[in-house]
Formats: sequence, C-alpha cells, structure tokens
Amino acid sequence: MNYRKFGNTDLSVSEIGFGAWGIGGPAMVGDVAIGWGVVDDNTSIKALRRSNDLGINFYDTADFYGFGHSEELIGKVFGNRDNVIIASKVGHRVEDEKILLNYTKKHILKSCEESLKRLKRDKIDYYQLHSAKLEHLQKGECVEAMEELKSESKIRYWGISLNTFNPYPEAEYLIERNLADGFQLVLNIINQRSLKLIQTANEKGYGVIARIPLQFGLLTGKFNKDTTFDKNDHRYFRLKPEFLSELLAAIDDVWEVAAKYNVDKTTFALSFILNHIGVSTVIPGIKTSKQAEKNTKPIITIIEDDMNLIHRLFEEKFNELVDKMV
Repeated sequence: MNYRKFGNTDLSVSEIGFGAWGIGGPAMVGDVAIGWGVVDDNTSIKALRRSNDLGINFYDTADFYGFGHSEELIGKVFGNRDNVIIASKVGHRVEDEKILLNYTKKHILKSCEESLKRLKRDKIDYYQLHSAKLEHLQKGECVEAMEELKSESKIRYWGISLNTFNPYPEAEYLIERNLADGFQLVLNIINQRSLKLIQTANEKGYGVIARIPLQFGLLTGKFNKDTTFDKNDHRYFRLKPEFLSELLAAIDDVWEVAAKYNVDKTTFALSFILNHIGVSTVIPGIKTSKQAEKNTKPIITIIEDDMNLIHRLFEEKFNELVDKMV
C-alpha cells in the first residue's frame, strides 16, 4: 500500500481507503433506500480488519450511514487507535420519513459528540459537512461549529463532502476564504466533472477524497443488462435496467483501453483516479474481506495517451449520461 499526504495536514493516508457506507446496513427513509441492502455485521467486521491488514489506514463513514451503525462497527474494531485515520460526516437527519439537512451549530456540536461515542474515539481525524450547500456556508453557523470543534480538539481537521454533479460553488467559497482542509468529491471514469477542482485544490493545499470510484459497482465489470437490485439497495433507483444498459454500452470503449494493461476492471478504474495529481485517497465501498483484497491490488500507471482518451470519452459521451443520474 502506498500513502499520500492529505493536503497541508499532517495526515498520511492510504491511497486506497475504506468507504464504509455499505456496512451501515439496509436503512430506509420511507420507501427510499439509503443503504446497500442486507449486510452481516460479522462479515463487515472481518472486512474492516482485513482491510487494515492490507494497509488501509483511512476509513470514511457518516452519522447517516445506517443511522450510526457504520460508525459503531468502526468503533468496535478500531476504537481509539492512533494509527487509524477516521473521517466522518454530519448534516443529514430524518424527520417524518424525509431526509432533511441541518447545519446549525447546535446540531453539529451535538452530532459530533454522538459520533465520538459511537466511534469510541477522543477525536475525529477529519470531520466533514455532509453535502452542505452554499447557503449553509454563507450563514456561517456550520463553519463556526467546525472551527470550534477543532479548537477544542474534538476534531483534527475538517472539510466538506461536495455535490455529486456540481462541486464547484461550495469549494470555491471555502478556497476563497482559506477555510477547511479538504474536499470529498466524485471522480470516476464516467463522472469527471471535478477534475479542474482537483487541480485547484492541490495548488491550494487541500486534501482530496475521491468517492464513488466504481460508480456503484458498474466499473467493476460484474454487472450486465439483466442485473437488478433489491428495493432496500439504493441502486434500485439509481441504476434502473434501461439506464444500466445505456451505461454498460457507453463504457465499452474504456474496456478496450484497459485490456492492454492486463489488470482487472476494478484495478483499472481505481488507477485512473489515482493517476490524477492531487487525489489523496480513493474510497471504494467495501463490505467483505474479498472486496478489501480486490480493491487493494497494486495501482498501475496509465500512459498519457490513454488518460487523454478517457478524458475525451467523458466530454463526448459520459457527461451527458451524468445528467441523467439521480
């Protein structure tokens, strides 16, 4: 495992991290799935331990994943170990079977204390506003709360998990004011909208976490046009059959490029992300020990011509597909 400096912080993070959304379990808000279907806690615990054995030291979770269950599992396995870096998020809550955003200072301070208890830690290494919008940042309460938590050593560093489709407004607001330490954003072969932001973030000393690197499993090569998902799996509404077929057809050109590197599709997809200067870590979702092993295979160098080709495919084909995503 290779390790990278997280922006201007003193964190050294494994270039492959552990996305802990899935181990939260099949949580529902009304009839909307916010999890990845049924999981077994014993399997999740083994995955956490195996990933650490393989060199992963960065674990990304949120108080919303399984309504705290993901944090609880991480706390059970790692507790207050100082050689494990924990990132969590705050700002989502449920009321009357609806997902609401709450970035008031009161909510953030309270939620941080609750996360610390579930994680069994004295401090959270990297705390993130979970998809806060520009209006929340402008009000200032959330920024004030994060700075207060940092001054009290409840958290070491903080940042924001940015919008999937347009990450720029909130990031630019923070960069212009020299606020925060890092950004979590979407980057994968299909959704490359954040590339210019990653370059700017690197120049300004921000750490970058790349999420959804495998586009909900699509870029592992394990799906076909007949793949379906249970209703308690959020991919049930994100990857409907007709759209899944369209996506599968669109990425055929990518697999033609990947074939000459003699690696599996997962490794190629993760390597594409980590070949971009400025990405600190990439967080594929991991639910089993087998997935931990598959996601930690050595990263390859993709030649410039092939990187440029994949960038062109985004401009010519993939970007319009991103517009269809929900």
